[in-house]
This record gives sequence, C-alpha cells and structure tokens, in this order.
Amino acid sequence: MTDPAAISVIIPSYNAARFLPTTLRSVLAQQGFVVEVLVVDDGSNDGTAELLAAQFPQVRLIGQHNQGAAVARNTGLAQASHEWVAFLDADDVWLPGKLQAQWALLAHHPEAQMCYTAWQVWQTQDIEPAAAWLQAVIDAGAAPESDRQWHGASGWIYPELLRDCVVWTSTVLARRSFLLQLGGFAPELRMGEDYDLWLRASRLTPILRVPRPLALYRHHGHNITHRVPDRNHQAEVVGRALTRWGYAGPDGRLADRKLVEAGLSRSWADFAGANLAGSEPLLAWRSAWRSIIHWPWQRLAWMLVFKSGWRRIRHALAKA
Repeated sequence: MTDPAAISVIIPSYNAARFLPTTLRSVLAQQGFVVEVLVVDDGSNDGTAELLAAQFPQVRLIGQHNQGAAVARNTGLAQASHEWVAFLDADDVWLPGKLQAQWALLAHHPEAQMCYTAWQVWQTQDIEPAAAWLQAVIDAGAAPESDRQWHGASGWIYPELLRDCVVWTSTVLARRSFLLQLGGFAPELRMGEDYDLWLRASRLTPILRVPRPLALYRHHGHNITHRVPDRNHQAEVVGRALTRWGYAGPDGRLADRKLVEAGLSRSWADFAGANLAGSEPLLAWRSAWRSIIHWPWQRLAWMLVFKSGWRRIRHALAKA
C-alpha cells in the first residue's frame, strides 16, 4: 500500500453549508493521516465557497454547475492527488479512528481494493451530535461484542448486494486507480449511482467491512433520499446487474433468487407507496403490480393496488 499516510477525501456538496463544518471537522480530526479534502461544490447558492474560505482554508474547493452527486464525485476522483480515496456526503460525520480501522484491515488483505464500515443512523435536525449520545455510539463500537452486533457482508459480496445496497458511500475507502478503471460513478443516474458502482466493483474485488459504527448517517428533512422519486433506481440498478452477470458472484456463490425477487418486490412496493403519498396514483398502481409480479406474497403491494386503484376511481368520478 503506497503513501500509507495520505488519503484524498471527496465531499460532494449542494447547499449544505449549514452542516458542512461539522462534517469537515470530523475529517480533519482523523489521526495518523495526511488528509487531502476536496469539496466539490455542485452549484450551491448558500455561501458554501465563502464559508470554506473563511473557516477551512486548508480544504480544496472545486466548483461546478449543478450536475448531481455522480458527476461531483467523478470530478473529485479526477482531481484527487492520492491513490486512496474516501467519500463522505456533506451532511454526514465520521467518528474517531474511522480511517485507522479501515487502513489496518486493508493492510491485512492487500488483495482488496475497497472497504467500508458499519454506521449509525442519526435522526436529527441538530448541527452537532450530543456529546453523551456520541460517546454511547463510540462505546458500542468498542465493546467486545461489537463484531457480532455490527456484522455485515464482507468479501466477495455481489450476492448480498443484489438483495440490498449494503455498502454506504460515506464509509467507503478505495483505490482511486481501481475506481477510475471501473469508469467511476454513472452520471446518467441521479440516484443509485453509488449502488451501481459498488455492484460493478464487487465483480472484481473483495469488499471488506469493518464491523464497527464509524460514521453517522444524518437523516433530516432535506436528504435527497426523502424526495418522491420519479424512477425506481434500486430496481434499475439491480436489473442491470442481473442482465449482465446473473445471480453468481465471482467466487461462485449464488444469490438466493427468492430473496432477490423479494427485495425487488419490496423496492417496487416502496416506490408505489412514495408515489401514492405524492399524489401519483396511476404510477403507484402500476408499480404495486410490478411488486406483485416479482413476489406475489408482498402484502404491502396488494394493499397499495387497492388504495391507488380506489384513488384513481375517485378522481375519475370527481371529473365526471
């Protein structure tokens, strides 16, 4: 592993100035590394550039017109100085020792080009995590039973990825040259671009997991994942992988077809539910039926078929 103390951290940011200082401090506090921080400002209009200039002059700012997270991360990959790169969203937080734990794991597995960690979901509107709560998360990760509690997919994880995106981007550390070889993030995907890349990566390298919660995944009302989607990105990404590679991983392990179909069914049911809530009953009805086609025992989908169908009938009667 070359440049053992040098890592480039790529942070795409769009109107995240409120949260960005907490995020950056969590990166700069990582011990034992020369950290190059690249914030790719994806067309923000909230004073992000002025904030960085005033408070974080050591951070490298790269500006671009708004093109989405995939293009922003690719911009960071293209301009990063170091062979190893880590990703972090502008509203998420790393915990102490995150990079150290990943580096130690990769040092013992030189065949692996990439690793990730467990994480803790953080439901909040607060800027900073409460000290007592944060310490409890850190203590949980250091407890003797932590490996069992935070266990997850590790190694040749293509079959597990077909069922769900078990890798969270804000915990990934990977070889830059490897990600560039893969072509980076797919710019045509406004959501699910990370899931797509990890599936492609899983065909060529083991993806290792550190079974400790070493990052906070902030959930607040402005996350992109909370917006009503116009496409089922999960189903698209998994369908693309199945068409290209099928159910078998590079190590010969087969994904459980029933579990994959059940996962696709659930994704279509969730998509239907989001669109029903977003006043798109026709799209919800069609999506619920697609859920049932994948897995006829999906009770949520049947409920959504009836709810969306009834809403369509009511709309039709109201117009008559």
